[in-house]
Parts: sequence; structure tokens; C-alpha cells
Amino acid sequence: MIIVMASDATDGDVEHVVDRLSDIGAEAHVSKGQLRTVIGAVGDRAAILRLPWEAFSGVERAVPVLKPYKFVSRDHHATDTVVDVGGVPVGGNTVTVMAGPCAVESRDQLFSAAAAVKEAGATILRGDAFKPRTSPYSFQGLGEEGLELLAEAREEFELPFIAEVVDPRDTELVSSYADLIRVGTRNMANFPLLAEVGRQPKPVLLKRGFTATIDEWLNAAEYIYKEGNHAVILCERGIRTFESQTRNTLDISAVPVAKGLSHLPVIIDPSHSGGRRRLVAPLSLAGVAAGADGLIIDVHSSPETALVDGAQAILPGDFSTLMKQIGGIASAIGRAI
Repeated sequence: MIIVMASDATDGDVEHVVDRLSDIGAEAHVSKGQLRTVIGAVGDRAAILRLPWEAFSGVERAVPVLKPYKFVSRDHHATDTVVDVGGVPVGGNTVTVMAGPCAVESRDQLFSAAAAVKEAGATILRGDAFKPRTSPYSFQGLGEEGLELLAEAREEFELPFIAEVVDPRDTELVSSYADLIRVGTRNMANFPLLAEVGRQPKPVLLKRGFTATIDEWLNAAEYIYKEGNHAVILCERGIRTFESQTRNTLDISAVPVAKGLSHLPVIIDPSHSGGRRRLVAPLSLAGVAAGADGLIIDVHSSPETALVDGAQAILPGDFSTLMKQIGGIASAIGRAI
């Protein structure tokens, strides 16, 4: 294990960690740098992992060195990665907002939403041409026609767009149109798909599976990264719990946890997690306050007629108000939108 001491840790803090390692029969290898001290703990792995090192005074983080994911961890890359999506940065000091309809239904519907989210300040357009649904009889998307409409909207409103790929065989098609490819929650463990999107050149947004642990989520990102595509964005979109009042439970804690473990940007999906329009704003603000690098939000000009997820889509006017609130939270924590 690597125990990283905080920059303001005292000699006494370091000595206390070394003493506790000695107490459990482990060796401590202390390395003092200009900014911080790092302690390498060597010994019985189970005994070392049993102690809550991050509860010790002066300890910033404790990192097991045998992580199954190597490339996406901060052990491999200590500084934050910023992903470029058609000229829009995701990560760093910016809170990036992606917004638009859950699915492309028609040109009028898409262009109406695109105009509204652009005016409100969103910088990436969302809209799907392929929609994996629980029921095989539900609307499955417009396919390539939807991608063509999204490309047209990109030119009209100067917004790069994100679109989902469902089938590994469609990866090349979606990549030829979209600026950012999304792997949805149902496909987080679709390893052939992960490898395929890892081989194409466009950035990838990876949603956490609704039954996946954070480690499993990062392992999925590793599949993409190791194939050569290092432009990966993580998206927390809610996990399945025993709670029935929401569609899923947005794991706010996953934002700082994932950002502590990985150098990749982390955004949240307040729409698919809560599943209800009235929850989108509070979940969005909570996510930004927790350190999320961005949001992906469903916006529809006529939610009652939406073919997909109308109950969670917010109206353009409400989105405009939310963008102002997001800006306020971001500013309060030293970030911008």
C-alpha cells in the first residue's frame, strides 16, 4: 500500500503512521518529497488494509498498489485529465453541461430543444439515435436518420453532440457522426463494446452500471483506456437500491470517491437517476457542489408527448433557471460553466 501524506502533515503525523505499521508487523519505507511525504507499506496485505489509514491525522489517501485498473488510476496519472469534446473541455476548472432530448424524435423536436439549451448556456447537445429499452416494443430510436439530424443541429447551433452506441457493430457509424460517444448503464459490462469504442478516435462517456460498484466502473473504463483511447469521461447516473421513491439512487459520494481514485473527469446524470422532473434541479446542484465536472440533462419542449422518458425531462424555461443556479454553485466553489 502507498500512504500519501497531506502537504501540511507534520513529522509527528508521519511518525504515528510508521509506528502503527510497525505494530502490525509491516515495514514502512518513507519517501520525503518537496511537497509531501509518501510511505510505502510492505507486509501482510490483509492486516494493512484492515486499518482505516485515511482516518489518521495528516493522511491524504491510502492507495493499494495492486489495483486491477492501472491506467485510469491516479497511481498511473496523478493530475486531472481534461477531455476535449469538439472544442469543449470536460474536466479541469469548468463545469460542462450537456443537454437536450433523451431521444431524437423529429427535426422540429430536436432543433427546438437545441436552440433552448444553447441559449441557456449548455455547451454540448445530447440526443440519442439508438435507444436500448426495457421493452422490445418501445421506441428504439431513429438510427442513422437521428445521427444525421444531430449533425445538422451541430452545424446550426455550433454545439458538439453526444450520442449512445449500443451495438459494437454500430461503433464506426456512431463515431463517424458524434463528437462524444456514450456507453449506457446497461452496456457498462459489455466488454466487446468497451474494447470497440476504445479503438475508435472519439472521446467516450462511460455511464456506471446501475448495479456496479465503483471499482467495477473503473475496471470498465480500463477496458477502453487500454485499447488506446485515453479520452474517457465517467458518468454517475444512479444505482439500484431498495428505495422506490426514485428511479435510481444518485450516488453523490461516487463523485469525490471516483475523482480520488481516478484522474478521469466525472459527471452526473440527474435525469436518469431521479427519474422525476422535480428532482433534476436539486440533484444537479448537489452534484456540482460535490465536485462533478459536468452534468447531462434531459430537456424537452413538450415532455408530455416525449417518446422516451418524458417524466424526467425538464422544460426549456426551467433549464434556463437551473443553469443560473448551477453557475452560482460553481462560482461559490471556484469553478465556472
